[in-house]
Amino acid sequence: MEQQHGPHDHIIEPPPSNDANYKTRGQWLRAAILGANDGLVSTTSLMLGISAVRGDARSVAISGIAALAAGASSMAIGEFVSVYTQRDIQAFERERQGTLRTINGDKADDPLPNPFRAATASALSFMCGALVPLLCGAFVQNYVARVLALVGASSFTLLLFGSLGAHLGGSSIWRASLRVLFGGWLAMAATYGFLKLF
Repeated sequence: MEQQHGPHDHIIEPPPSNDANYKTRGQWLRAAILGANDGLVSTTSLMLGISAVRGDARSVAISGIAALAAGASSMAIGEFVSVYTQRDIQAFERERQGTLRTINGDKADDPLPNPFRAATASALSFMCGALVPLLCGAFVQNYVARVLALVGASSFTLLLFGSLGAHLGGSSIWRASLRVLFGGWLAMAATYGFLKLF
């Protein structure tokens, strides 16, 4: 008797998906954008605040350099501690489930996160964002021209960061860009207005 084949026989299996790799890359890119955005907004806000108190370019440049160094160091240390804690938790979980995985013949897990690499990436992304106001406005002597240069360069870069984040997240580019821009403006205005009181 000839064997009958059902409708689900001879189904071709799809090739392995690379969704995990794309997800990991997307997370790293998103973290880099957030770090650069943090460096941009915090450094610009501090430089605008110092401009409100002292109008000389030297004080503004020093404040920007200090913000870059302090922010990059803080981001690196925070990321190192966070990723190292995550690494310890994952290592403990793998050790606890190691016997069960061996019995079931499961595939090996992905490599553990590298805290040194994460700290370096976080510091570099912050520095990249902080360099924008430093290069565009730190050495401008005229007060009005300096403020306009800082706000203009930072606004353009905020729109760029917002559009990149929206592209990675699959959301509306204009809405995300304007949200990031208004958030940056709020931080700059708050810092400038607060220090203007002194």
